[in-house]
Amino acid sequence: MSHSHDRTISVEALARVEGEGAMHVEVTDGHVERVELRIYEPPRFFEAMLRGRDFTEPPDITARICGICPVAYQLSAINALESLCGVGTPDGTPMPDGIRQLRRLLYCGEWIESHVLHVFLLHAPDFLGYQGAIEMATDHRELVEMALRLRKAGNTLLEVIGGRAIHPINVRLGGFHRAPTAAQLQALIPELEWGREAAIETTRLVAGFTFPELTQDHAFVALRPELDTLPPGATGYPLEGGRLVSTTGIDAPIEAWPEHLHEEQVPHSTALHGRMRSGETYLVGPAARLALNRDRLPEDLAALVEEVGCSEPVTNPFRSIIVRALETVYAFDEALRLIAAYERPTPAAIPVTPVAGVGHGATEAPRGILYHRYGLDADGTITDAVIVPPTSQNQPAIEADLLGFVQDHLHLDDDDLQWQCEQAIRNYDPCISCSTHFLDLTVERR
Repeated sequence: MSHSHDRTISVEALARVEGEGAMHVEVTDGHVERVELRIYEPPRFFEAMLRGRDFTEPPDITARICGICPVAYQLSAINALESLCGVGTPDGTPMPDGIRQLRRLLYCGEWIESHVLHVFLLHAPDFLGYQGAIEMATDHRELVEMALRLRKAGNTLLEVIGGRAIHPINVRLGGFHRAPTAAQLQALIPELEWGREAAIETTRLVAGFTFPELTQDHAFVALRPELDTLPPGATGYPLEGGRLVSTTGIDAPIEAWPEHLHEEQVPHSTALHGRMRSGETYLVGPAARLALNRDRLPEDLAALVEEVGCSEPVTNPFRSIIVRALETVYAFDEALRLIAAYERPTPAAIPVTPVAGVGHGATEAPRGILYHRYGLDADGTITDAVIVPPTSQNQPAIEADLLGFVQDHLHLDDDDLQWQCEQAIRNYDPCISCSTHFLDLTVERR
């Protein structure tokens, strides 16, 4: 046990987050001087890899960046490239309703499988007092079985529409290689109806957890769709596109991203850190989406939001698990609406002709906005690529929140402080496997 006023806390490996990283905390005279999330994974060079490739290739290449959020990468790339090429734009080639429905439906599947993974298997054990999902299953077998069934429902959507659950292969510029029949989608309805009710039950369950106190003071940034751009059957909560909005007053087309947001390099991390042009930190993700789009929820879901205490912006990141559960309900609900309105596109894709210039696109990955920007020459060769994932945008805000959180918990011994730091980082769901035991904490006494 250590309650020293001078402490150096070195977390050598954040072992199951998006990439590889560590956490470093310096305490002097009982005051936390610095908190750093040190992302030390070598660069993966996806942006460089895309340069010189044909403009049809990013959906397949960028899907490999993440095994849990491949649809986000595919559709963000598609949005950027199609907008540049005049497909689906107000003055360009219309995108058939069926293709737009399938894209949003595919995204519902990704939200379901990702949110369920985080809520049940990665985050709930923290609140229920278990080291992980396996230990939790000993006493709560029914919860784990429900989680697996819920996640399978999301994966089935991905398989039917995308060809497979991990790195879907049916997605392409202009649409899909093959469009499922209405009967194939309608066969999913019974399980989706069960999933919607189970997700409501989950939301009420996690709303009853005991949450540590922590209040954020960051701007929220999210997408907000224009209602006349939504496919038949869709409601207005953001998934596969929208305008860039914030609690600080931003309301701009996605092409204006560089005017409002940027990334900067920091010495302790190979990952870039996102900030507003004004220098402020900001947060993307479920709490931001809900704060900026709560009025877009269907009436019964809006009632559930109020029931579980999220009618006001959720500024305690520990309560973000409730918002993820709410968004899981929404994804099931939206999937059912889209299937009921589905119009199978024939053909499954429309032609896209390259145009020289720069295209911008973004979607709402489960963890927040994923932004893509591509430069093309006239023959469709990619000249430049920029990809801004949610985790890099959130990192400065996470560090700021951790600084205050660690300061308030310095009275804890090293083991308890480690546990609390793990749970605090998992609030932001940095990526696929922010699982238990990802901090190897050591304390140096001065």
